[in-house]
Amino acid sequence: MLTGLSFGSVNCTGDYIGDIENTGTFDDTNYFLSEEQCLSATASVYDIMKKYAGGFENMVTFFNAGSDDFYSGGGNSGDGAGIQGFNNYTINPITMPASYWKDYYQGIARANWVISRIPDAPVSENFKKRIFAEVTVLRSLYYFELVRMFGNIPLILKPITSNDDYWNIPQANPKDVYSQIEGDIAAVIADLPMTIPSTTPSERGRITQGSARAILGKIYLYDKKNDLAAAQFAEVNGTPGQTSQYGYKLVDNYSSLFKYDNRFTTESVLEAVYSYKGHSDWDFWGQGRDEGNSICIMTGPRSYTLKNVSNNDAPDLVAGWSFNTVTGNLYNFMAGDPRFDATIIDAKKLVQDGKISYSAAYLDTGYFLKKYAPYTAAKSPEPGAMELNFYQNYVAIRLADTYLMEAEALGATGARAQALLDAVRARVGLSSVPVSLQAIKSERRREFAGEGIRWFDLVRWGDAPSVLAAKGFVAGKNEILPIPYTELQNTAIKQNPGYN
Repeated sequence: MLTGLSFGSVNCTGDYIGDIENTGTFDDTNYFLSEEQCLSATASVYDIMKKYAGGFENMVTFFNAGSDDFYSGGGNSGDGAGIQGFNNYTINPITMPASYWKDYYQGIARANWVISRIPDAPVSENFKKRIFAEVTVLRSLYYFELVRMFGNIPLILKPITSNDDYWNIPQANPKDVYSQIEGDIAAVIADLPMTIPSTTPSERGRITQGSARAILGKIYLYDKKNDLAAAQFAEVNGTPGQTSQYGYKLVDNYSSLFKYDNRFTTESVLEAVYSYKGHSDWDFWGQGRDEGNSICIMTGPRSYTLKNVSNNDAPDLVAGWSFNTVTGNLYNFMAGDPRFDATIIDAKKLVQDGKISYSAAYLDTGYFLKKYAPYTAAKSPEPGAMELNFYQNYVAIRLADTYLMEAEALGATGARAQALLDAVRARVGLSSVPVSLQAIKSERRREFAGEGIRWFDLVRWGDAPSVLAAKGFVAGKNEILPIPYTELQNTAIKQNPGYN
């Protein structure tokens, strides 16, 4: 939580320009004097969104491993103590990776810094309002990630100075955190642009009214304020299957969503950007300067090799690390669904057909996640470690998600909930089924398999204790994570129940 402020001059499309590194002694007296400086500081807040798919300790592979759809995988049972411990629910304050706490608090510190300084910047009022709104929404997003992971967290809304008693900042009631971040987003939505104009493609990825409403709706849903959630999602979604007021529309081809170079589709509501232009390398991987998508190399099969046979239609991949092996349960659940081929690599069958070979690693099932596979064609053409420079973006919220969340918030009943569910199914050629909470749960599992969403869904629905019992999930404990041990030392922070 007390990590010193540092930021990179990284523009909002994720292209790496440079890096300013400091150890808490950065003199910002002469900063925020131009639009360029204000945007650079704002980009440093956006940079934390890399946590979703960047570094070994990324959100997607970690939370996939805790679900019923994936195992941890990897080289062996000691390959990443955090992800292995979360896979079988032996995770504890020592093995809990500190970055899941630290990185988001660094983003909050950066946001607080910008929020405190932007009002006095010598730039136009409209410019200041937009920056203030963007950074406020991002701070709320980061608090949302923290509160749904750890539950009991400190709520810090201003820069911490040397005069503050920063060792004794208490944890807030989760309800107070939700109330704060909900109110913060609602207060600034009007100051955001409706959309990013096609004339300013360099701004793609910045927060808009649509993405802010989607984030707010999701927060309301987790806070069990379903009526408020449904209202926000309705603004985002518009008429199911049609183009909404914010320009969102389901893409026609589901598999195209996961094409490594298909960025900012009409279905993208909130997208984290990755790039090979940071020339990511081993000596600084996962330390904030790297820009690549790590899910790709982590989920590819080990020693993957294409066989030299005619008409070989197996995916052309580089060898990966075999994390997030697909469970037989998900394989069987997805069988026959039109989204199967875009979601799962059936390496077992490809080996049997003589098309590939690979080396079985830890918890191998023969099934691998395809959505972020490390395609040979996606290798970086520039310097840096090949493994660390895949540039596939991660869509943190897409329109199919807001459709199904709205249907859920509507109580999974009524004509609109039915239309929202139907639209998601029709996109992949499936016929209508009667809307119900179970139908929505099943649809979400298939639609978002491998995207890091399933574990949070199970916890929100109260299904985790039964669905994850075989993995060791303990009710009343594992709904939230242990606070990393390093955050407890000489502070007022108390460990979550069951992890002492």
